Amino acid sequence: MYADCDDLTSAYKLFDKLPQPNVFTWTAIVGFYLRHGMYEKCVQNYGLMKFSGVLPDNYVFPKVLRACAHLLWLEGGTWIHKDVIVCGCEFNLQVCNSLIDMYAKCGNVGSARWVFERMGERDLLSWNSMMSGYVYNGLLDSAVELLGFLRLNSFEPDVVTLNTLIDAYCRMGLFDEAWGVFKQIEYPNIISWTTLISGYSKIGEHEISLRVFRDMVTRGMVSPDLDCLSCVLVSCRHLGAMRRGKELHGYGMKMETTTAIYGSAGAALLIMYAKCRRIQDARNVFELMDKSDVVTWNAMILGFVELELGQLALECFIEMQRLGLKNDETTISTILPVCSLKYGNQIHAYIMKNRYLNSVVPVWNAVIHMYCKCGSIRSAYSVFSGMAFRDIVSWNTMIGGFGMHGHGQAALELQQEMNQSSLCPNSMTFTSLLSACSHSGLVDEGLKLFQRMTEDYALTPRMEHYSCIVDMLARAGQFADAVTFIHKMPVEPDKSIWGALLAACRDYQNVEVGKLAAENLIHLEPEQAGHYVTLSNIYARAGRWDDAVRVRKQMESRGLVKASGQSWIETVNMEIANHNFQ
Repeated sequence: MYADCDDLTSAYKLFDKLPQPNVFTWTAIVGFYLRHGMYEKCVQNYGLMKFSGVLPDNYVFPKVLRACAHLLWLEGGTWIHKDVIVCGCEFNLQVCNSLIDMYAKCGNVGSARWVFERMGERDLLSWNSMMSGYVYNGLLDSAVELLGFLRLNSFEPDVVTLNTLIDAYCRMGLFDEAWGVFKQIEYPNIISWTTLISGYSKIGEHEISLRVFRDMVTRGMVSPDLDCLSCVLVSCRHLGAMRRGKELHGYGMKMETTTAIYGSAGAALLIMYAKCRRIQDARNVFELMDKSDVVTWNAMILGFVELELGQLALECFIEMQRLGLKNDETTISTILPVCSLKYGNQIHAYIMKNRYLNSVVPVWNAVIHMYCKCGSIRSAYSVFSGMAFRDIVSWNTMIGGFGMHGHGQAALELQQEMNQSSLCPNSMTFTSLLSACSHSGLVDEGLKLFQRMTEDYALTPRMEHYSCIVDMLARAGQFADAVTFIHKMPVEPDKSIWGALLAACRDYQNVEVGKLAAENLIHLEPEQAGHYVTLSNIYARAGRWDDAVRVRKQMESRGLVKASGQSWIETVNMEIANHNFQ
């Protein structure tokens, strides 16, 4: 009773007076530690129970197995599985469901499936646990396939099943299918909505992510929780939607306690404010967060990364190590992009030795990106080839790395290999592929890819895809084709289109097309002095001095000057000072 009421002091006083505590008493103590997230204590008390000669039963096993799942302690979970068999509980429904969950979360899907296949009876939780395990480990096709077997066994999916399926489709980039499943849910819960919002956010579709959130709020069926707010804040950060972000901050403060909101959504708030260069707001959030929590430091590191202050991010990471805080996958994935090759190699070695990080796909994706950024493309491909599981980000990162270093043909070959896997290329894949073709002069291949993107994969080209095509044609000197392509675009070209064209005109000294590109850029951004300067320089190099002077005078008449260089320096108060130099 005392343990169930969270009065551990009274529970232990009574416990110490018992001559021989039985399994029910131990189960209450183990359950207390589990409820309060004290997972190591939970497992330790299980060990003490066994040491005292008390045999565990089918009530204590699920609790201690859940603790192992939270700790990602596969060795401990396997040891407890042996106890399950010795105690004759291997066919108990609740114990088997807990074993499936433990094995799946510890990355051993094979053992989870082994338990699932040998169960004497299954309930819907068994199927949901197995399906969730597949999704958690990136085996998305297996999760979708399991739904068919679920129905063959006379079970009907519930909202948990369908939410898991939505998650699988979102991770596969199949959002039409995800919406189809969503519409099957009569009363979508907050997890249903958050899964969709998060899914779009993860692939960079932040406008759609916010649109789904607005739809949820408009319907009024469910209220956003802190997890949902965190997902939406990520999209606000990427879009620079400061006003919407502050509104969400205010909503959270009204609905939750200070401890709750900064404990859950604090990281998303800090990074959003940093991205929008609201340094004081970011600092205020940091001060209200728990400094002993790795999430707080991860957010601060990412904040510095967003501000392009890599050295400060590294110093924050080093301070975190000095304080003895344990790194997690987010820490490593965040710090790697700003590492030099030497420091990145050291972190790579650290990952190899770490039992948990060694099995996390996003960590390896970050390692690949680090090597690509540092120019070590062979090391990047070696890591990619050695991955047991790859997600869409793994493929996109490696394809982008090949493209970055002018290995366009290798990028195309990797895309062919990707087609043979269970993953379909998404919008980002084609951006990386088209960029690779552009940097490698593979014009014909790039145009074919652009056509296949719409015809074979039913993807709608976005502005970055059009920009890649224009850049590719212009880099190859095919200015007439580039201009024709721009005029045929179904959307109004933006500054990225005309900017790509103007950059190539400067290199090729194409005055007429350069004039067209510059005039459109000046129309879109009349206050940007750089466009005038570039056009003036093109005229000057062509010997058209009168035109060069005319453009300079036009710039001066609008009170524009070429922007001076800038540096960002952190002050003592963690403010960012802006220093100009000529």
